[in-house]
Amino acid sequence: MRLQDSFGRAITDLRISVTDRCNYKCVYCRAGDEGASYTELPIADYLRIVRILVSLGIEKVRLTGGEPLLRTGLVEMVAELARMRTAFHADGSPLQAHEPGQPLDIALTTNGHLLESLAAPLAAAGLKRVTVSMDAVDPDTFARITRVPRSYERVLAGVHAAQEAGLGPIKINCVLLRGFNDHQIEPFADFSRRQGVIVRFIEFMPLEEPSAVEESRNWKPQTVVTMDEIMARLNTWRPSCNVPAGLVELPPRAASETAKRFTFADGVGEIGIIAPVSRPFCGHCSRIRITSDGALRTCLFSQSDHDLYGEMRRGATEQALAAYIRRVVMHKEARHHIGEPGFEKPSRNMVHIGG
Repeated sequence: MRLQDSFGRAITDLRISVTDRCNYKCVYCRAGDEGASYTELPIADYLRIVRILVSLGIEKVRLTGGEPLLRTGLVEMVAELARMRTAFHADGSPLQAHEPGQPLDIALTTNGHLLESLAAPLAAAGLKRVTVSMDAVDPDTFARITRVPRSYERVLAGVHAAQEAGLGPIKINCVLLRGFNDHQIEPFADFSRRQGVIVRFIEFMPLEEPSAVEESRNWKPQTVVTMDEIMARLNTWRPSCNVPAGLVELPPRAASETAKRFTFADGVGEIGIIAPVSRPFCGHCSRIRITSDGALRTCLFSQSDHDLYGEMRRGATEQALAAYIRRVVMHKEARHHIGEPGFEKPSRNMVHIGG
């Protein structure tokens, strides 16, 4: 059988962090005084893990970090992933020995700082899509968020390079914090239309590194800019004199899609809104995660890791590792509990899990 959890959800999407390092210190993610906390595996070991998971039904692989473009050997890793083929039909039935599988859907999430020089080699190796984390379209606000001077220009150059390399449509992820960058909602909508990118606003989640300084970067419910608020503002925003105000909803591409999709009256630009706090979408979750040190996580908000790499070090065969993965996934959480009484933050912060 294709990999599934106890709720009958097919597990087809893998997010794998290839490094715990990052060259940015975004205020909603890092406290600024903590660097890499976990080790990195050899690329060959990540590839072994992916091969086993593909044999169990994984179809989509997203490379994350930290910042994945810092990882030596990333282009070669993408080339190896591009040679892999899926093991199941779309209906979940296994392929027969004579039936060829489909190429994996290989994507990457990056802060974009190093993307300008790497976009073309990654595309040539087999990368299909890129998502760039970009939390402002104003250079000063952007630098205040990343705490890296002149970072906006580097990222914008990376976005253009990715478009030229054929990795589009580029997705731009923006995490909104009230009082910090929520004034960027309308400028981002205009950016989507002018630059030909998909902008996705993400509700701020309690995944930041703890900080002794009480400021807007610490998660609290009132810091979250909700989906309803984002929609209300964009519904009153008029793209131009010739285009009336108002969002137009687009159909989902898949049941497990995390974003609600919208365009404008003239069909130019696309806005996605990912609302894990105000409108959780756990019921159709198809993801699992591998951390940079080889731990298997069944949910972003899991309270524990499962030491898959430890099983590998102890000499487990492919069959034993596949059985271990199946046992772990059967205990995948039904949902997260953000905002509920007794909620506990996950055992790792976001940067140490993989975006």
